[in-house]
Amino acid sequence: MRIVVGVSGGIAAYKAAELVRALQERAHTVEVIMTAHAQEFVRPLTFAALTGHKVITEMFGSSSGEATLESAIEHIALAQRCEALVVAPASANVLAKFAHGIADDFLTTLYLAYAVTVGVPQAMNSNMWTNLATQANLETLRRRGVGVVEPGEGYLACGMTGPGRMNAVEEIVAAVEQALMRSHELEGRTVLLTAGPTREPLDPVRYLSNRSSGRMGFALAAEALARGARVILVCGPTALEPPAGAELVRVETAAEMRDAVLARLAEANVIIKAAAVADFRPARQQGQKIKKSAAPAALELEPTPDILAEIGKRKGERFLVGFVAETENLAEEAVRKLKAKNCDMVVANRVGEPGTGFDAADNEALLVTAAGETTHFPRGSKRELAAHIFDRIHQLQPARR
Repeated sequence: MRIVVGVSGGIAAYKAAELVRALQERAHTVEVIMTAHAQEFVRPLTFAALTGHKVITEMFGSSSGEATLESAIEHIALAQRCEALVVAPASANVLAKFAHGIADDFLTTLYLAYAVTVGVPQAMNSNMWTNLATQANLETLRRRGVGVVEPGEGYLACGMTGPGRMNAVEEIVAAVEQALMRSHELEGRTVLLTAGPTREPLDPVRYLSNRSSGRMGFALAAEALARGARVILVCGPTALEPPAGAELVRVETAAEMRDAVLARLAEANVIIKAAAVADFRPARQQGQKIKKSAAPAALELEPTPDILAEIGKRKGERFLVGFVAETENLAEEAVRKLKAKNCDMVVANRVGEPGTGFDAADNEALLVTAAGETTHFPRGSKRELAAHIFDRIHQLQPARR
């Protein structure tokens, strides 16, 4: 594997040399990028001697100011030829730039051009680590799928004792190789996903819907893409930006979502129904806006198509994951839906509590499988839950790896 090691400014920069050597001993090809601050701690010659490759220290050309077309697009070429970016150490400054899309040197520009797994082992003062701004930046990166290796605790170069030490090289190498393995896990496979709510029109102005934002479905799409899958994303109305690389099919109603899913079903190996499809729709849609003075005393409803049940009857060898949102009896409802819809796995979301479920960054869930296994996912980010779901799918499909 070809790996880029980015070295940012910090006293732990010398440990990056040990990391480069350890990755090479595992038969990886390594190239190194150094920020200007990193060069105050370790000279580029050290990494050039270790890797046998030029160490990139400038955005354009050399320090003499020479620039060529090749140097101007080198960050794109490097992103295309390497399979992982590992930043060690990752300073608070670099984490902030990554989180906010600031690209003012080669390393931060490369990060924006990267489409594969990124590992970020930190090293900084304890107060900098626990600062709310740093923690918010880390949470942003985690939600985007960046692998964050939590720092160790101990005596720091500044004289303090606490969290902020760069991890042992062996721990970082293990995390990188696990991420690399995941990045190829779904190559050659197609994941068909649904996300967001549906809207069922009452008249040209009003509709029935629910609180779904699409965050969970988008997190699943991003995770599938990170693992090498082709992703078909059938999405109801949402204000979120869909993950880059997904084949997006936008729909409005449950009927439109059903038609879109069934039209692409033959292409899929894995189907994940994360959308919050409206259970009911108005029995009659009015062609004109209903005036308040003429509003009916009761609204007549009819059920929408049961998309999950229909897929369950047609799935064949495909792996089918359903979602259920409940405020109580999570396990019972998950088992009931698993059997009734012929699913291989059901993810039961706990909703109705502050900070989790619909339109929240976090989630809490139970994963129930057809093999009778139940796994509790404690409160965490939706991207973390997405990773957990795909880990379980991978474990349950050994023949298709």
